[in-house]
Amino acid sequence: MKNHQNAYTKKLLDKQLLTATQFDRIEAYRKQNIFSVRNELKTLLYVAVLLFTAGFGMLIYQNIDTIGHMSVLALLLIITAVCFYFAFKNSSGFKRTETVFENSVYDYVVLAGISLLCIFIGYLQFQYHTFGTHYGLATLLPTFLSIATAYYFDNKSALTIGITGLAAYVGLTISPQALIHNDFYDNTSLSYSAILLGILLVFWTLYASKVDLKRHFNFVYLTFALHLISLALLSNLFKEQGLWYIIPLIASSYYFYRESYKNASITLLVFTVLYAYIGFTVFTVRVIESSDIFMDSFESLLMISPFYIIGLIVLFVRLIKNFNKKIADERI
Repeated sequence: MKNHQNAYTKKLLDKQLLTATQFDRIEAYRKQNIFSVRNELKTLLYVAVLLFTAGFGMLIYQNIDTIGHMSVLALLLIITAVCFYFAFKNSSGFKRTETVFENSVYDYVVLAGISLLCIFIGYLQFQYHTFGTHYGLATLLPTFLSIATAYYFDNKSALTIGITGLAAYVGLTISPQALIHNDFYDNTSLSYSAILLGILLVFWTLYASKVDLKRHFNFVYLTFALHLISLALLSNLFKEQGLWYIIPLIASSYYFYRESYKNASITLLVFTVLYAYIGFTVFTVRVIESSDIFMDSFESLLMISPFYIIGLIVLFVRLIKNFNKKIADERI
């Protein structure tokens, strides 16, 4: 990493975007080996909020008989109100472009507030059936509030909660258990719902970019869309008559591959390539299995499979290196 930084700094010097004095100062600063712990502190704050909300839930569950339902709801409401009070007090208001708090701690205050608000609404419905049998409404309300909070306070964590709620509304379970049990495979209509939701999220990013509305949120939408579409297509690819799903998988992989470059996102690139690799491998194996030459070529396939895997790993590493180099060159 340090070698790359030095090389790019030298390029800036060669292009006369830096003076010799500035270049020497940068090199002297780097030799001090000073590094930022900002990301580590933000991660700890995020974990702290999750632990707080989880601990609050456990406290309620273990002492519900002694605390009482109304007391719990009142306490939830008070803490939520306090969180949003400080958030509104220190916010600069809604803006179409990216905004930040002067102190990033308030981002986690917003996260705590919206998390507790969702718990409050869920608790209200579970205990008192406020929305009756309209469980979809009980899901849509916290979803809408989360998305509204995300756009007003420019909070990606709240947006993630909102999109997850939207997925839950259409019947998708975003959990490790859902992947283990492969709900998409058992329910074709569910996989179509996932694909449709993913496509809608993609279209929203196109609209947001056109009207210049929180463009930096596009990465969150694209990440959800990539996983929803790719997992649904891969699941259908395993089905008996599902080989044709390789076509939309290739199309979606190509689209997200391009978007990874547009958004300078290594995460999008890695998962796009991973899904494409799995899909291509599954498709190839299924085609070979369905042909008459499978039994005759089985031993040959076993022999070349290590080279196949090693070759793909090498190509993957080169792809990542080229991606990083191109993004760095564009920033220069």
